[in-house]
Amino acid sequence: MVKVGVSACLVGKNTKYNRGNNYNNKVMDYLKDKEVFLICPEIAGGLSIPRLSSEIVNDTVMNTNGEDVTSYFVAGANKMMAYLKENGVSIVILKENSPSCGYRHIYDGTFSGKLINGSGIFARLAIKEGFKIISEKDFE
Repeated sequence: MVKVGVSACLVGKNTKYNRGNNYNNKVMDYLKDKEVFLICPEIAGGLSIPRLSSEIVNDTVMNTNGEDVTSYFVAGANKMMAYLKENGVSIVILKENSPSCGYRHIYDGTFSGKLINGSGIFARLAIKEGFKIISEKDFE
């Protein structure tokens, strides 16, 4: 059976900064015959629900209070990567635009809703480690 890591918010887990989720029917359909491993690097790194919104500014993750929260994102990315490797996962489905899981696009760091090309902290690690990455946008 194919083993797939997936951003927990995409399967309806309320892991977003605002207690919400990004449930995606098409992702759920894809996962029906797969062994699924849920990931949320932000929670794994020690951030709470709810939490302040964060964006990447010059490779530093900053929250809306101007606090550097990069260490939480890095710690969570490392924990989630170890979890996926321990379980033999080689494919991940990630939530686009996230400062953790964004694969092709992330917010620009101004908290204005503007997107730029780039990847989040976990996505960067997954790329480096050679994982096959799928964005929920690939199912549209």
